[in-house]
Amino acid sequence: MAKMVLSDGEWRIMNLLWAEAPRRVPELTEALASDTGWSRATVNMMLQRLEDKGAVRMESSGRNKTYWPVLTQADARQKETKRFLERLYGGSLGLMVSSLAGQQALSEEDIRALRAILEGEEKGETK
Repeated sequence: MAKMVLSDGEWRIMNLLWAEAPRRVPELTEALASDTGWSRATVNMMLQRLEDKGAVRMESSGRNKTYWPVLTQADARQKETKRFLERLYGGSLGLMVSSLAGQQALSEEDIRALRAILEGEEKGETK
């Protein structure tokens, strides 16, 4: 699971499973229909890919397949954030924050949150 990369579609399915699990294919298809227009076959294919990646597990009872997330939302976010940071900013968190801050003004709340994170890093309180 170390190199697991989720596509945008796989993120959609995982978000549904993280919000409520277990879920069956018809429930997932219905939940995704208005947003994506995906058929049951498409949802099945995406779930198979997620199962192959080790992100979900499936239990089958006859024709009914039920899915649970194996990959946690926190792990997925951490991996995706690291991948994003490497791809766009060469791994530099400072460069990313500088870029984002340059595009819009930081609120007082944003500044307080960033300061708390940095102070926690200095004290060794994070990770």
